[in-house]
Amino acid sequence: MILDALVVGSLQVNCYIVRCESTREAAVIDPGNEAGRIAARRAELGLRLKTIILTHAHFDHLGAARELRTLTGAEVIVGAGEEALLGHLSEQAAHFRMPPVEHPGEVRTVTGGDLVTVGTLRFEVIATPGHSPGGISLYLREEGVVFSGDTLFWGSVGRTDLPGSDHAALLRSLNSALGSLPDDTRVLPGYAEETTIGLEKEQNLFFE
Repeated sequence: MILDALVVGSLQVNCYIVRCESTREAAVIDPGNEAGRIAARRAELGLRLKTIILTHAHFDHLGAARELRTLTGAEVIVGAGEEALLGHLSEQAAHFRMPPVEHPGEVRTVTGGDLVTVGTLRFEVIATPGHSPGGISLYLREEGVVFSGDTLFWGSVGRTDLPGSDHAALLRSLNSALGSLPDDTRVLPGYAEETTIGLEKEQNLFFE
């Protein structure tokens, strides 16, 4: 695995380009904005974008998905249960006084336990609802990395005062799903800096 991280858009979302070294196939995780910049980086690296994976369907994490899909033909993947959010992207954006966001088009839904393959990389889908109804995290077991979206941040968790959010569900996702990963697992979140599962168990008050 080779990893590039781009901070995109006015809301400063972490967008990740994850590439297989042997095949040069790549996945983009949470392309929140700046499709041109993400596409230029892909071209610079000589990668074939196979998959766009959305950890959840909030507008700030998928604003560039439609354009990237048009440019590359990549498949768009999202967790089952996010369909209602996908149907109200412009309303989501308007609530935060942000410009409208295009629906990404046809999507493939996944659930916990599914695998998403990109070259030799195997993303294990972990169901982590709470911040949104069908939120997912993506675990690369052999690399010791989990992409947590807005479920887990350094010292905090995603907000649960949005439509479809559920605080109790988020705590279950945190403690039962992500908390079961090895302590040395790198956590690459949707915002701010990376952390580890072990560090969060020590410092994060949302871990029980």
